[in-house]
Amino acid sequence: MIEINLVPDVKQELLQAQRMRTVVVTFSIFAAIIAAGLVVLLALYIYGVQTVRHVVADNQINEGITELQSHEDLPGVLTIQNQLDQIDILSQSRQVNSRIFNVLSAVIPPAPNNVQVLNMTNDVDLKVLTIEGQTPTYDSLETFKKTLDGAVATYTVNGEEVQDPLATDISLSDIAYGEDADGDSIVRFTISFIYPELLFSAQVPSVVIKLTNAGNVTDSYLGIPKTIFVEQPTQQEEN
Repeated sequence: MIEINLVPDVKQELLQAQRMRTVVVTFSIFAAIIAAGLVVLLALYIYGVQTVRHVVADNQINEGITELQSHEDLPGVLTIQNQLDQIDILSQSRQVNSRIFNVLSAVIPPAPNNVQVLNMTNDVDLKVLTIEGQTPTYDSLETFKKTLDGAVATYTVNGEEVQDPLATDISLSDIAYGEDADGDSIVRFTISFIYPELLFSAQVPSVVIKLTNAGNVTDSYLGIPKTIFVEQPTQQEEN
């Protein structure tokens, strides 16, 4: 059998274009329906679910306010709660000033180089301790200063032992000779020094004061001022 196509090529292309248009329109309609459905769902969530959540949150807040207002002494309760919250912070930043007595008992030389403390001032911000006192002689004062200069503070930080010089930038002032109430000769003085930051800190459970004096603890070393010793000048040979 012989078939003859009587539809021109132009007519076939037109039919194919119409079919393609129908497919595109169909998909466009489906896409529009899906998009409209998403918009409706989003609108329901925003104006429905979110509104309900806001209402629930507002109700919880109002219930909490009502419960707080039911307390007879609300300001007092809030004040106590705030103070409880500050306890840990204050505990970490507080100073253990009683350690000063351990420090003095460790650095004050034994008799006959006794040191009597008349007054002490602790500048917590600058970490400066100032001591006003008196000794029997100037040698006793020099012994006290050298003992202080050779002391180290030992404590444990994060499981490791740390040593810091007990006193740095030691300064002597207001040195004066006089007599005490019994008529005995004394030397009055004021000594100040910078101490380690952790010396009086509550973060350190305990502090141990050790005396070194650079390995020299003889009476002659402790009693003679360092300032009287100078290095011998180097002689240069003439050409």
